[in-house]
Amino acid sequence: MAFSLGAQDAPDQFKQKYDLLVSRLGVDGVGVETHISKWESAYPEDLDMLQAKFLYYLAKSQSSQIVCLPDARFLGQDPMLALKDSTGAPKNYFQEPMYEDSLFMKADLAIEKAARLSPTQLDFKFARANALMGYEKGSPDMTLAYLSGLVDEFYERKPEWEYVGEKVTPEMFSGFMQEYCFSFFKLGTPHSYGAFKALSDKMLQYEPGSAVFTDNIGTYYLIAKGDTKTALKYYNKVLKAHPGDLTAIRNCIIIARRDKNVKLEKKYLPMMIQYGDSETDKLAAEARLNALSSKK
Repeated sequence: MAFSLGAQDAPDQFKQKYDLLVSRLGVDGVGVETHISKWESAYPEDLDMLQAKFLYYLAKSQSSQIVCLPDARFLGQDPMLALKDSTGAPKNYFQEPMYEDSLFMKADLAIEKAARLSPTQLDFKFARANALMGYEKGSPDMTLAYLSGLVDEFYERKPEWEYVGEKVTPEMFSGFMQEYCFSFFKLGTPHSYGAFKALSDKMLQYEPGSAVFTDNIGTYYLIAKGDTKTALKYYNKVLKAHPGDLTAIRNCIIIARRDKNVKLEKKYLPMMIQYGDSETDKLAAEARLNALSSKK
């Protein structure tokens, strides 16, 4: 099927033809770049065009390679194939995302321009953050800096942001930042754990009583540093203000078992019995407490 563009095509006509191309060929299909170039020449600040350009160059920039590592996980992924060598050492195969720098930068410039032209739309800002996180893989320094800037802007300037057409409330924004914290955590690298803590610390500057972000700091010390004493301090801080916080309760029980501290475990099991969110958890905690209490 042929596509022709008239001299008087309006932005919505470019968008309709773009949508048709993409439905048939994909966001980086043959002919899409040519169409976007004509669209940009006619309407260089059209938001739909900038989003299309972003998606095109982001897709074009991406590729992947297979890497063999001894690690059980890589960038939050389980191995595609898990083998052992002749000595029994693990040989795990993972798919590593790769990016061509010059093409990614074109994508980044397009979405940054869209965010600048439409400063109230958080969708564009998050699209940029998500792309940066993928590009940086296990060392998300630019992503962290960008998100930290958004946090400062939201709490200090109190902008009227919208996300998918809905006004962004402090509760929504906090939830979004926790999702990014979780994404950093899942990557599982020293740098990403550091970003997990740094973004949580940034949020605590503005929400000092947040159980969620204080739990995050505890989890950083528990998982990234193996420092159960400091982790316990943060979880106890949460439980003092929020005695039913299940993240803190569960992790305190994990710490007690890891440290083989029966007294400590017996302190937190009753909390799970009281506040557990399922009968299975409550019954398991009760059975464990009874078993510990029956030991001499």
